[in-house]
Amino acid sequence: MLRIRNHGVRALVAMAALGVSMSPLAADFDPRRHAETRELVEELAGKGIERDWLEAAMASADFQQGVLDAMAGAAERRLRWDEYREIFLQPERIHRGVTFLEVHRNAFERAEAVYGVPAEVIAAIIGVETSYGRFTGRHRVIDSLATLAFHHPTRGGFFRGELAAFLEITHEQGVEPGELTGSYAGAMGYPQFIPTSYRAYAVDFDDDGLRDLWTNPVDAIGSVGNYFAEHGWRAGEPIYHNAEGPSTPPEGIDFNRAARPPAVPASAVAEAGITVPDELDVDRPLLPVSLEDGEGHWRYVLGDHNYYVITRYNHSHLYAMAVTELAEAIAAARALDAHWLDAVHADGEERS
Repeated sequence: MLRIRNHGVRALVAMAALGVSMSPLAADFDPRRHAETRELVEELAGKGIERDWLEAAMASADFQQGVLDAMAGAAERRLRWDEYREIFLQPERIHRGVTFLEVHRNAFERAEAVYGVPAEVIAAIIGVETSYGRFTGRHRVIDSLATLAFHHPTRGGFFRGELAAFLEITHEQGVEPGELTGSYAGAMGYPQFIPTSYRAYAVDFDDDGLRDLWTNPVDAIGSVGNYFAEHGWRAGEPIYHNAEGPSTPPEGIDFNRAARPPAVPASAVAEAGITVPDELDVDRPLLPVSLEDGEGHWRYVLGDHNYYVITRYNHSHLYAMAVTELAEAIAAARALDAHWLDAVHADGEERS
């Protein structure tokens, strides 16, 4: 369970009041020395958060060069499809997904009923993000967000908003900001929500009075379902369509435009030499995807609306494909297990 705020922050406040010096690292974002941090403190204090609490929290944040380095080398920007797929489509992750679904079957069934998102898709998101809660990140969230807010060369404003949301969430829920760890980008908990997503889409799915994505898988399951529902998931519709195409991606087609709604008409895809399933109307907007396997071979899929919705979670066509294939693999493994159990039961009945 998360630890409610204790005397650690009060001790920092007392040290500051007494003029006790802190280490250079501890002073990286100290509002007494850092003008931008001081502005953030003023902003949040104006919303009713205790100034001493805010000052102590920010004074404890450390600059992390490794966070900036990691942002520059994200896997989605440097790996081919076959390399990226290999990370997430391992048998162990698939079977852990089956187990995770079975352990929390009631929560998954309820989430699918409430939000219309297949249980396997919700499980695959959590599986890709944290291997079902096993690896939620080792970076202190406050360090990551402070570093990115005040040192990222192009996205500082975005991360400043995330830092503000993080401080608001931890204050509201009575959690020590410095105790929470996550990804280098400040994503948190089972589903790796960034703070603004946490604030907007996290739900208390077990009705215990707390939206806890850090330690509560049931809240995480419901929150992922809610996230997709709020971003326009269409229940019962496909995620993508398989297609065949030329040996290299044809020119004139805007491939892999993740996080943008499908916009290429099926007729334009067909004119470029890529097969389109007969059941799709010629005006059907699609999101064409080309996937390289490293051997000079290309796979083509035609993303539909729900494919686009997955890319709202992570703006990468590789990510959306990995989630989709992991969901398919989990569903297939569950079906295989069910058939095996049915066969065992049937065999037992025949012998009894």
